[in-house]
Amino acid sequence: MEHKTGLVFFPAFDWAISPTHPEREERLLYTRDQLFEEGIMDLPQIAEYKPRLATHKDIARAHFCVPDVETQVTEAHLFAVGGALVLADALMNKEINNGFALVRPPGHHAMRVAHGNRGFCNINNEAIMIEYLRQKYGLTKIAIVDTDVHHGDGTQDMFYHDPDVLFISFHQDGRTLYPGSGFCDELGGPNAFGMNINIPLQPNTTDDGIHYVLDNLVLPILEDFKPDLVVNSAGQDNHYTDPLANMRFTAHGYASLNEKLDPDLAVLEGGYAIETALPYVNTGIILAMAGLDYSWVREPDYRPENFRETKEHMEYIQSLVSYLWEVWKNRAELGEEKYPRDGDFLELSRHIYYDTDSIREQQYEDIRLCDDCPGYQVIRSRGMYPYGSSKLIEAIGLHPRACKSCQEDARKLYEEKKKDYPGVDVIYLQDKPRDRYFQYSKDGDVELTDE
Repeated sequence: MEHKTGLVFFPAFDWAISPTHPEREERLLYTRDQLFEEGIMDLPQIAEYKPRLATHKDIARAHFCVPDVETQVTEAHLFAVGGALVLADALMNKEINNGFALVRPPGHHAMRVAHGNRGFCNINNEAIMIEYLRQKYGLTKIAIVDTDVHHGDGTQDMFYHDPDVLFISFHQDGRTLYPGSGFCDELGGPNAFGMNINIPLQPNTTDDGIHYVLDNLVLPILEDFKPDLVVNSAGQDNHYTDPLANMRFTAHGYASLNEKLDPDLAVLEGGYAIETALPYVNTGIILAMAGLDYSWVREPDYRPENFRETKEHMEYIQSLVSYLWEVWKNRAELGEEKYPRDGDFLELSRHIYYDTDSIREQQYEDIRLCDDCPGYQVIRSRGMYPYGSSKLIEAIGLHPRACKSCQEDARKLYEEKKKDYPGVDVIYLQDKPRDRYFQYSKDGDVELTDE
C-alpha cells in the first residue's frame, strides 16, 4: 500500500463558548486554507475522510455523563468524536498508515465523570476513541503521548487505574499554568502505578529541551512498553506565539517531534495562535506524518537565535528525565511501596473545579484491589452547581479484563445500589467486559445502545 495519511476536518461552526473565545472555529479554518493553498490536500499521500456521528454508547464507554449524555454533548461533540472514530476504523482496516483528526471541540480536560465543561472540554475524544478501539478490535496495550502545553488531566483521570494504557504528558509546569496539575508524583493508581508519566517543563522551554525529553525519556519508555497503538493528543499551544501559555516550541519542532514519535493516530487538542502558529504547525505535522519534506515550513518571524535553550533549563530537564526513567524502570517495586495491599479496596478522594461552568465536584473513589485482574472502581460524586443546585451520582466501572469474580461483584453491587436509590440522582454501570452500559434514575433502568 502506498503511504496514506488520513485527515478529518471538523471546525464545528455551530459550537463556541462565546464568539470571541480563543477556542473557536477559526482554529481550523486558517489551517485548511493553508493546506489548500500549498496543494497538500491534492497529494497522493493524503486521504481526506468525513466525520460521522458518534453514538451515546460510544460516549458511555468512557464517561459517566451527569445526568445523561444528552445533557453534556451537542451534535458538534458527537461529530468531533466521530471524526476520530472514522480514522480509527480506517487505520484498523489498513486504508491508511496513520491519521490526524483535526476536530473541535477539544477533549483532554474532560474526566471520567462529566458534570459540565472544564478547560473547554465536555467529553474526551481520545479516551472515547481508545475504548472504541479496545472493544471493536481487541487492542490491549495503548500509549497516549499528550503534547499540549496544558496537562492532560482528563485523560490522566480516565486511565489512572488502567495498567493497559500508558499515558505520558509533557506540559508547562502546573505551578504556572492551568489546570495546576501534572506533577511527577502523579504516577497512577494501585493497579497501574508507573503507567502515568508527567513531565512538567519550565516556561520558555524550546525545541531543544522538548526534543531532549522525547529522545531520552518518551521514546525509550515507548520502546520498552511496546504498545499496539500510539496516540498523539496533539495540542499545539507549546508554540512560542500562543496567547494562553509561555513556551518556545516552533512549527519545525512540532513536525520533527511527530516524525520521531510516529503516532498511529493524532487528535487535535489546544492551540490558540490562530494565524501565527496553527497553519504552520498543522502543515508541518501533516507533512511529517505523511513522510514528506517539511524542512521549508517556517513561521515568518522565526529566527534561530531566539530559540536557544538556557543552561539552567537543560540541567533541570536532564535531572527530570533521569529521575523519571528510574521511576519507570522500578515502577513495580515503587508501586508496592506507595500502595501496600491492606484490604480489598483503597479509597481516594479529591475536589475538582470546572472552570468554564463554575461547578465544584467532590469525588470519592473505591478501587478494587484484585490479585487476578485490574478490578473495578466505585465512584461517588457530588457536583455543586451555580445558584445552589447539586447532583449526586454513584458509578461502577469494570475494566475490560476484569476477572469473573470482579464482574459478578460489580454487577451485584449495581443491583444493590438501585434498591437504595433515594438521595442519589443517577446510578451507572460501565460494564466493559460485556460492552453494556446502564444508568438508573427516576426514569428507570436505561441501557445506552448504538441506536
